[in-house]
Amino acid sequence: MSIESDLYLAKDYDKKYCMQVFAPLDVAFVKGKGSYLYDTDGKKYLDMIGGIAVNSVGHAHPKLTKAIAEQSKKLIHCSNYYLIPSRSELAYRLCKKSFADKVFFSNSGAEANEAAIKLARGYFHYKGIDKYEIITAKMSFHGRTMATIAATGQPKFSQPFEPVTPGFKYVEYNDISDLQSAITDKTAAIMLELIQGESGVHPAAPDFVKAVRQLCNEKGILFIDDEIQTGVGRTGKMFCYEHYGVRPDIMTLAKGLAGGVPIGATLCTEEVSSGFHVGDHGSTFGGNPLATTAANTVLDIIESELLVENADIIGEELMDKLQAIKAKYPLIRQVRGRGLLIGIEFDPLISAKMMKDVLLEKGFLVSSIGTSTIRIAPPLNIKKYEAMSFATAIEKIMKAQAKNK
Repeated sequence: MSIESDLYLAKDYDKKYCMQVFAPLDVAFVKGKGSYLYDTDGKKYLDMIGGIAVNSVGHAHPKLTKAIAEQSKKLIHCSNYYLIPSRSELAYRLCKKSFADKVFFSNSGAEANEAAIKLARGYFHYKGIDKYEIITAKMSFHGRTMATIAATGQPKFSQPFEPVTPGFKYVEYNDISDLQSAITDKTAAIMLELIQGESGVHPAAPDFVKAVRQLCNEKGILFIDDEIQTGVGRTGKMFCYEHYGVRPDIMTLAKGLAGGVPIGATLCTEEVSSGFHVGDHGSTFGGNPLATTAANTVLDIIESELLVENADIIGEELMDKLQAIKAKYPLIRQVRGRGLLIGIEFDPLISAKMMKDVLLEKGFLVSSIGTSTIRIAPPLNIKKYEAMSFATAIEKIMKAQAKNK
């Protein structure tokens, strides 16, 4: 039985048989190509959210679909009891592109962050040092597992599930004094997103990040860089930490790493890798042949098509255009971000949900955050004319809103 083309039946089944945690829109997509998705009626949408920063090389990229198809004919999964050459290759490539010496593979960003938290605590445990506290930022987002909701600095994600995992503290983002005051002799790590995505795309201040690195050096604390959204070219650098001139001790990746195939990665230095001994951590599916083949292919595409550079160039041009629209229409309060991760905050009179719905009607996909911000994270291979068509749509909506105000 297939209900792919029957939107009404799919909606009915979703309500009856799926846990209602997503509140999906009344649209279903049946195919994609490049930066576009097509719904059950054949309507074309420019995917400006890219599966929430996942579809890094767009939809149905021929090299990626070919690699996945060929690998699936040979071997999809085998246990981590054995060597997996594509996993070894991916680990090598990620280490050579970053500060890291070692990698652990999992299936998602939340799992990558869970591993990072365990690794930081294990590092000090095996040194015989009683350090276990993790400091994170208010308005952060690190995942939806029990440990990562505890790490997340937004109570709405954890309150229904209390008591949460202990050992986490929260400080104001970009406030080094508040951070300093939270450090104790039990502090194991400071865990930060260099751009807070789920709170509205808020970049960290350069001085703050440098001060965090310095504090970690002075106090013997580990710096965990959560790059689940910002990693793999999203911000116009391969990794966001490169913008700040610092190196973390642990970094987490997921989302765009395999272009839509589930994967997570926890990277660290040789020294910090001592926090995991044989048997301390694991993942049944993590690093399997299909996922790591997909990720290696995504890296090939990013390199050969210069997609990090494209994210930088198109992101800057789109940001400039949006800032020009903001200057013309004060209904836009702020435009924030780096590369192809951008948040647009509107006057409170304009709801984020309304903007998302209006853009959907016009054939553009975005996500809404909070009451008045939309987020975009399109494929890294988006073309200039596609990005500008989105900006033009925003300008037309602002013009109409200004007339009605």
